[in-house]
Amino acid sequence: MRFLGNVLATIVGIFIFFMVSFFGILVLGAIFGSSDESVKVAKNSVIELDLSEINYDYAGKVNFKDFDYFKAQHNGLSDVLKAIEYAKTDDKIKGISILNSSSNLGIAQTKALRDQLEDFKKSGKFIYSYADVYSQKEYYLNSVANKIYINPIGELDFKGLSAEIMFFKDFEEKSGLKMEVIRHGKYKSAVEPFLENKMSDANREQTTQLLNSIWSSVVVDIAKSRNVSVERLNQVAEGLLARTPEMAKAEKLIDIIAYEDVYHDDIRKALKVESDKEYKSVSIADYANKVSTATINLEAKDKIAIIYAQGEISSGEGDVNVIGEGSMRRSLQEARKDEHVKAIVLRIDSPGGNALTSELIWREIEITKKVKPVVVSMGNYAASGGYYIACNANKIYAEANTITGSIGVFGILPNFTEATKKIGINVEQVKTHTNASEYSPFKPLDDNYRGFAQEGVEHIYSTFVNRVSAGRKMTFEQVDAIGQGRVWSGQDALKIGLVDKIGGMDEAIKEAARLGKTTKYRTQDYPEFEKDFGDILSKFGLAQSKESIIKEEIGVQNYEILQHIKQMTTQKGVQARMAYELKIN
Repeated sequence: MRFLGNVLATIVGIFIFFMVSFFGILVLGAIFGSSDESVKVAKNSVIELDLSEINYDYAGKVNFKDFDYFKAQHNGLSDVLKAIEYAKTDDKIKGISILNSSSNLGIAQTKALRDQLEDFKKSGKFIYSYADVYSQKEYYLNSVANKIYINPIGELDFKGLSAEIMFFKDFEEKSGLKMEVIRHGKYKSAVEPFLENKMSDANREQTTQLLNSIWSSVVVDIAKSRNVSVERLNQVAEGLLARTPEMAKAEKLIDIIAYEDVYHDDIRKALKVESDKEYKSVSIADYANKVSTATINLEAKDKIAIIYAQGEISSGEGDVNVIGEGSMRRSLQEARKDEHVKAIVLRIDSPGGNALTSELIWREIEITKKVKPVVVSMGNYAASGGYYIACNANKIYAEANTITGSIGVFGILPNFTEATKKIGINVEQVKTHTNASEYSPFKPLDDNYRGFAQEGVEHIYSTFVNRVSAGRKMTFEQVDAIGQGRVWSGQDALKIGLVDKIGGMDEAIKEAARLGKTTKYRTQDYPEFEKDFGDILSKFGLAQSKESIIKEEIGVQNYEILQHIKQMTTQKGVQARMAYELKIN
């Protein structure tokens, strides 16, 4: 029996060895093999601008610690912008096709891409656009095209902007699940849904002004591209006068009502390709990957470091969608110590987050600024903690429709006292000193603890305002007057002194080069994130993460709602976070 057992154990061991080896080869092949692939671009080609997989400004660089292997991704918006810039002078590229585009890009990112496409047209090459249905945000991007096509039974969404906020006060009272709020800032509407049943006048005021400012920047761009007055576009939006293809064409918002095959036939004509032949094309992702290595100026020793800060601000390492203390401080230190880096551009796309982490990043920027200049470029958001880490830069650039400001802080403490009473649970405490127990979610929030918590919030708010005051050369009172948690568009932020200039990443890089006293330079992207073997397995589908399983079961939109609930219930310490997440379509 022992002999048979040993034989069986040996067979099982060999089987496991081969299985591990097999999957190991797959993983290593996927990681190492992909870097050797070369994208071929045929003559007389069109770029297919598919943005469905483009989510962030920066796609990330990853250091796989277990393999001592480094890998850079090239499917971020910054890579797309560089690729379109390169395509202007690439004689193999004749035009760009935007076909049924759908993206997760924010309004400021869309503006940056639209500006790059507008510049591309100056080369004399064409941009054609086709969609069965144009959402408002997608139409804003597509309106830059030379020719805009729409399906004969399609739709165009053009109605202005709106924001919707859900309030929970009645739910708290009925369920007994209460959120204790400590805040500073009359505009800090992140916590207003837990305190009121309707929008406050202050919140309505800031939201209305914000939407009007963003809409104004959007409609001005569309008016210029479509040669339609701003006044008429507002009339169209007010009366939904472009809701059908025929109405949209009558208002000059689209050019051609046709099916997709007609659209492709017209591209063939533009390329002078026979009607029975397929025209050559390359996806923007593949083209960006090719351009990323072809455009590096290795002769230039000087560098401008671009450090991307995108997502919620949190402790820990961070990732492409989380601004982590570890990766951010390490990136600033590396750029600061690199003698070839002459200046730094900090690209921020964040609604804020942990106040302590924001302060630590601010401090690292303060140290860096004494060695070399730091210029901030704001994306969709640079609000609350996102503005905290921007305020001490040498220069701040924002898009007109960037959402920024929100200089205010708050804390939320979940309280289940009433809920536990309803189901027959009672909690008792024993302690040696009055404040030994700190805060319990199963006991009413007493005035003593609330006082200490309010003191902490006031201290951080005062620190925040002082940081802005010093960085922007304003008095405490001036910052406080435009602070109080209020959010501003980039255009309005310029008027009140929170930013220096309206412009995108290119303008910020040029300013950084000027301040760094260099004319011949290349850019280097940061951060480099550190990952382990488990992350690799998850990436290649060999170990499905809990997040991917939940997304698969409940859907992406419901998962996003779940994440928001999780963020609100797991926030630790005082928060310097924007009032709310605003998605504009």
